[in-house]
Amino acid sequence: MQQSFIKEAAEAITSKLDFQPAAALILGSGLGELADDIDNPVVFPYESLPHFPVSTVEGHKGQLVAGFLEGVPVLAMQGRFHYYEGYSMAEVTFPVRVMQAAGCTSLIVTNACGSMNKEFAPGDLMLITDHINNTGGNPLIGENNNALGERFPDMSQAYSRELIHLAETSASDINLNVRKGIYTAVSGPTYMAGAELKMLRLCGADVVGMSTVPETIVARHMDMQVLGISCITDMAVGEEIDGITHEEVMEVAAKAKPAFKKLVRSVLAAGDWNALVK
Repeated sequence: MQQSFIKEAAEAITSKLDFQPAAALILGSGLGELADDIDNPVVFPYESLPHFPVSTVEGHKGQLVAGFLEGVPVLAMQGRFHYYEGYSMAEVTFPVRVMQAAGCTSLIVTNACGSMNKEFAPGDLMLITDHINNTGGNPLIGENNNALGERFPDMSQAYSRELIHLAETSASDINLNVRKGIYTAVSGPTYMAGAELKMLRLCGADVVGMSTVPETIVARHMDMQVLGISCITDMAVGEEIDGITHEEVMEVAAKAKPAFKKLVRSVLAAGDWNALVK
């Protein structure tokens, strides 16, 4: 993605703001309602931003909301873009580059996912400790722009240990039990076959979804600190799978929203996000 496109989209946002955002939020399927809690919101429909894709998935509102959440200046995506929608990996991750160019130095990325770990249950929230990229693509393929990040960025600690610890402490403070585990990203849009789920579990994955990893890769390419939170909406145990629909995923995500919103707000309230601004 051309750097001039990133700059143009970022300036379209910052020109309407009188503050510098510190934290970027990507709100996954059924979780976008959190952006409705933002104070003094400035709303940017995606179609109003230069070079932005348009979200086509039900449950994704399709707008960027700027403002304050627990006193933290944020940019929140109500709806994301997916590889399976036909967008390139560069297009899927373009908003992350724009939010970083607008001032954000950290990213809270969220998703709805299926669990292959039998110890988890629908409605659980899981902090992502690591990921497996099984999408068949990578947003950094192609010529590297050294102004954005180095050619071979390290992904050994893609998710900030400091932010994971902050989230664990915040969850404990509000008496919320959270899981920790490994997220696997697949291309979609099909839900996984039983044999595929068994394979992914053998590879060490706890949950599976169709997002998050591309955005994390690009965020780390630009040295952003990343916290990943998954909302488990269904069980994806290969031997026991009997089918799932998008409507069922959305229904469980809706039930988990109060806990999800409480956790994210608690994390924002507890962290020194301004210290992350370079």
